[in-house]
Amino acid sequence: MSRPALRLLAVAAVAGGLGILASHWFGNPWLRTDTGQQALQAIAEATAPQPPPGVHPARPGDPLPEIRLPGLDGNIVDLAAIAPDRPLLVNVWASWCGPCLDEMPELQRYARSQGADGVQVVGLALDSAEGVRGFLARTPVDYPILLDTPGPADASVRLGNLRGLLPYSVLVDARGTVVRQKLGPFAPGEIEDWARH
Repeated sequence: MSRPALRLLAVAAVAGGLGILASHWFGNPWLRTDTGQQALQAIAEATAPQPPPGVHPARPGDPLPEIRLPGLDGNIVDLAAIAPDRPLLVNVWASWCGPCLDEMPELQRYARSQGADGVQVVGLALDSAEGVRGFLARTPVDYPILLDTPGPADASVRLGNLRGLLPYSVLVDARGTVVRQKLGPFAPGEIEDWARH
């Protein structure tokens, strides 16, 4: 196996382990509150490694970073151009992340409830196209999926996820401003209240 493949496998194994640990920790209802999420984000930022030079992770109030990634068809997509003048809920996930997979039906339900004028859900998979296609064959979703490779400057980091924990969600308003960030999965029925703030 090549050195880059081994590195990617090691990153996936560590992230998967963190995902399992996080799924138990995120079961705490306090972490679904604004105060809990702010505390969790502060802990993540305080213990996170410094991003590479030139990478500026977004915080609430910042503009959506410029993110251009391939979709499943291989075509490059500008995240901000997916649904102009509409809010975006960007959900970062991977096919090997158990909590990510558990929340996908909830994200799909929410995306369908938004119609053509509501919040546009976008999945951002830190995964291979093959892994994502395999998962979507079993659990299809209607919203757009973009692909990125996990790393210290991936789109998740630029969206404020300094620890690389998954799932990670970001709400961007219709003007392109980051409004909220969330570590951990959505509980059933949680997205509506979270996206209204």
